Amino acid sequence: MAEFDPPASEQGTRSGGKQGHGAPQRQSVGTQNPPKSAGEPQGEPRPQHENDSAHAASTGVVPFADKPQAWQKPMPFHRQAYAAIDLGTNNCRLLIARPSGEHFVVIDAFSRVVRLGEGLAQSGRLSDAAMDRALAALHICSDKLKKRNVHLARSVATEACRRAVNGEEFIERVYRETGIRLNIITAQEEARLAVLGCHILLETGDGPAMIFDIGGGSTEMVLVDTADTVPRILDWQSVPWGVVSLTESVGEVPDSVEGRAAAYAEMRRLVDEGFAAFSERVAGERQLAIERQAIRLLGTSGTVTTLASLHLNLPQYDRRAVDGLIVPTASMRDISQRLAHLSPAERIAVPCIGRERADLVVAGCAILESIFDIWPADRLGIADRGIREGILRSLMAAGGDAERSREALRNLKKASRP
Repeated sequence: MAEFDPPASEQGTRSGGKQGHGAPQRQSVGTQNPPKSAGEPQGEPRPQHENDSAHAASTGVVPFADKPQAWQKPMPFHRQAYAAIDLGTNNCRLLIARPSGEHFVVIDAFSRVVRLGEGLAQSGRLSDAAMDRALAALHICSDKLKKRNVHLARSVATEACRRAVNGEEFIERVYRETGIRLNIITAQEEARLAVLGCHILLETGDGPAMIFDIGGGSTEMVLVDTADTVPRILDWQSVPWGVVSLTESVGEVPDSVEGRAAAYAEMRRLVDEGFAAFSERVAGERQLAIERQAIRLLGTSGTVTTLASLHLNLPQYDRRAVDGLIVPTASMRDISQRLAHLSPAERIAVPCIGRERADLVVAGCAILESIFDIWPADRLGIADRGIREGILRSLMAAGGDAERSREALRNLKKASRP
């Protein structure tokens, strides 16, 4: 069994910028190689030297398997395990999978609410308690990586670590204590990975579509062109309002109907203000999509999956019922409005919310309603997938390319023999 022991020489780099990013850059979320099959995203090319420490530091792509001895045969591509870790402002998530044709089969997964960004809005720092919670979850991830003999992994950290003055210090501590090399990715890379992970759930149609990801510390909106198999990013925006950061910025809410209404209105104002420039930039595409009755919207986040569960009246969350679901935006607005005006105790009693989400779901509802105003689709696609899946597709596409290259070289050597 290969050991989980990344090179000690790797040094992390802070690649994240400040929040509020967005630019009308046109780029593909995948490779420039011909697509393998319709509807499937491609990944970014694997570096030629995957053990190179500088590359590992800049991308967070880390090989875990030891180099095979001379007597060992390399593991076939389809049996190799790949892993993705997404450490967000609110959650720590791990996914381990093996390639299966143009898709992958999940062999292990882990998710835990760690609230890494708790108190960040006030202090500008990751608190000791929050870091300890995240480290406890990452120790579990480390054990799973060892157990599953992971071949290649990428581990990323997002908005909380981008904003915190001690974000880099925490990244180094994680590496020392768990062996996991987290890479602080930019908001743009976060948006790209989210699109890569979930865009296959977009409804078919012509013209641009909008994909969004409501996180704990930030929200990304991405306008994509779906004319090709791999979506092209036409424009995007990241604002520093996620369910944790927006909740903390508004502060304690008076336990009254009036107080809750005022707090919700303030949340809506902050998010609208954050996305104002983006809304103006996409006004032309929005109007054309409305006129053609081809306005498509896809969301990935705990907010949309939770609200979709309420739309279905599920007694408890069921990913199989939610992932890929199409729901009327009018229903999601109605649910958002009702949740926003419930007391904390009433929200806790709602199925699929409970105590864990009760204090954050209102902020998610405010963000969601603002997104509906910017991109007024009649229907919303729900994705219970995102950054982790985007990472895995990138790694596996690169691994498959490498395997095909090795096979071509072997065939060439056979053909050249006398």
